[in-house]
Amino acid sequence: MASSGVLKLASLMLVVCMVVSATLQARAAVTCGDVMRDLTPCVSYVQYGGPLPNTCCNGVKTLYGEAQTSADRQNVCKCIKSAVNGFSYSNFNLGQAAGLPGKCGLHLPYTISPSTDCNKVQ
Repeated sequence: MASSGVLKLASLMLVVCMVVSATLQARAAVTCGDVMRDLTPCVSYVQYGGPLPNTCCNGVKTLYGEAQTSADRQNVCKCIKSAVNGFSYSNFNLGQAAGLPGKCGLHLPYTISPSTDCNKVQ
């Protein structure tokens, strides 16, 4: 069960990674610690559903705003993928994570997926 929670957090982080990658452009200043800090409030939602906490959307929006360069967005993506590596997840978790940007008022021009190539994130 604990691995399921971590997986869901990682899935959520992947979503945020994609949110972050939807905007601007060059040097990585966002760390994996930043990613974890900003996305931790979303873990329960991704894992179990229910009401979306305001703190989750605040974290998603903060991370989106912090990742201003391609390098930042790629680093966020890599942090999320590293966090989910080795954990199993369900279509429910992926759907919850993929829906976060829209539920938080952000729009991405791509689909959130664990198969995303972080090196291609702009």
